Amino acid sequence: MKKLLSLVVVLILAISGAALAETETKTYVIGATPSPHAELLELIKDDMAELGYPIEIQIFNDYNLPCPALAAGDLDANYFAHIPFINGYNETVSEDQQVVPVFGVHYEPFGIYSSKYESLDDLPENATVCIPNDPSNQTRALFLLQDAGLLTLPEGSTPLDSLNVTDVVEVKNGLQISDIDAAQTPSTLADKDIVVINGNYALDAGLSPLNDAIFYEPADGEAASIYANYVCVRAEDVDADWVKALQSCLCSEKTYEFMTENEAYAGGVIPFFSLDSADEE
Repeated sequence: MKKLLSLVVVLILAISGAALAETETKTYVIGATPSPHAELLELIKDDMAELGYPIEIQIFNDYNLPCPALAAGDLDANYFAHIPFINGYNETVSEDQQVVPVFGVHYEPFGIYSSKYESLDDLPENATVCIPNDPSNQTRALFLLQDAGLLTLPEGSTPLDSLNVTDVVEVKNGLQISDIDAAQTPSTLADKDIVVINGNYALDAGLSPLNDAIFYEPADGEAASIYANYVCVRAEDVDADWVKALQSCLCSEKTYEFMTENEAYAGGVIPFFSLDSADEE
């Protein structure tokens, strides 16, 4: 009788354990740079949990790490980069290591900043400028400098080309160009006459394109469509329900209002989706 009772207990525990395993909810790990990406993910954390897809946010300060981490399975998604950067990464790895951009969330205007001058017209001869050193953002910075009238790039080149400093055809007034890791560009403000800074790193440094940049990309220009920041996943997850839930939460009225009404984001974080499209999700 005792043996039979013990067997029943074992069976009950086994069945309970199996049922628990079936009902355990997976936590989805999403890699992001601090501002605004991690802040926006934090904003929708409870919403995702209510939909049955709890998320964990892993912070990265280096652009070169989130895509390899996603490809390796350490992340379920990442949210930090624009299409040219993602394409540049995918071109360097095998097909099974590539990541897939699934939906755009926001756009961050690139800006030219200075701690020494209030206008580009004030720049001296042989002025110094520091720009990001990764291929996609260096290309973007060079086009911004061209738009500002500070240099000339090859005729027919576009922001989708991969350009670097050696491609510059001509500089204005002896402009001297150096480059550094994108995350470090704000630290060069004291040493350089002007610095080209990514939107998220500008925000981290307490800067705003609208209020502090002496020249920046227009939100209604071509750059906005090219450089919108996307959520990426692995190919097998493109149509997953949790990805659809993530899109509905990130591209929502809640996040739209947070981006447009947050004073810290003034002009630096612009929704890439409309409220009409958010309502359709």
